[in-house]
Amino acid sequence: MAATISSCKSTKKDSTAGDEAVALVGPTFNADSAYAYCEQQCLFGPRTMNSEAHDKCAQWIINKFKQFGCEVTTQNADLKGWDGTILKSQNIIARTKPEMTTRLLVCAHYDSRPWADNDPDSTNWRKPVMGANDGASGVAVMMELARIISNDSTLNVGVDFVCFDAEDYGTPQWSSAPDSQDSWALGAQYWAEHQPQGYEARYGVLLDMVGGEGARFYQESVSKQYASEIVNKVWRTASQIGYGSYFPMQEGGMITDDHVPVNEKAGIACIDIIPFYPDCQQSSFGPTWHTINDTMEHIDRATLKAVGQTMVQILYSEK
Repeated sequence: MAATISSCKSTKKDSTAGDEAVALVGPTFNADSAYAYCEQQCLFGPRTMNSEAHDKCAQWIINKFKQFGCEVTTQNADLKGWDGTILKSQNIIARTKPEMTTRLLVCAHYDSRPWADNDPDSTNWRKPVMGANDGASGVAVMMELARIISNDSTLNVGVDFVCFDAEDYGTPQWSSAPDSQDSWALGAQYWAEHQPQGYEARYGVLLDMVGGEGARFYQESVSKQYASEIVNKVWRTASQIGYGSYFPMQEGGMITDDHVPVNEKAGIACIDIIPFYPDCQQSSFGPTWHTINDTMEHIDRATLKAVGQTMVQILYSEK
């Protein structure tokens, strides 16, 4: 997960919110299944750039999306990290119903942080992060969405699931190098700059750290700047199907994340579903963010369910 630019919590109620309940549409999101996909990624070990675990997990992700009937392509690039390291990056693109021209984008990153530079114990700062929440959870939700879509013929739009690489290689806190915001989200930057000719998506949703204990998904400020109608749609939907407690109608931080290049370089309105912990001293992203404790022990099926079922409702409500 990339760095926080600012934190501007607001208690102002969003006037567009609707609390009336609506009927569920689409299939049931299975949180146990998503949890298992999250766990499988972690079994490879930390998926840090240029590692065997990273490459094995990438191949597993490709195979799973193919198993669910997706048309899968990869986007390979040598990208330069903040320290000059050449990162062997591979974005993974899995498309449902590729023949459909009306499409939605759902995305997450699958690489994990090479350095636990926000760990309370400084002896851990150069150890890799497992990334159960920060990386694996978003991919796991997308996989479960792809699985249930493959068993259901009623979806009216095509979905492009994009697994971004090289998101979390941003400048570590312990480095004396300046923390350039461009050192984050390298795979998403490349994807946004190398779109197939004529590619369009109605809008996009980025899933980042969507499985953590105690997570609450405040409205992220860059998302509101570029795609306020989509923010309103998602948060209203969550409230209407009973997950309003997970999606407060309040503003959180302004975040540098994969959705920034999607908005600014690809021109696709994209929001970020990302947690905000206003009372956490360790980090506003929660106590496990960029620490060695970002493990499966802190993944909550109820959080996965809240995000996953909200996404099902969003996708199946599109006409």
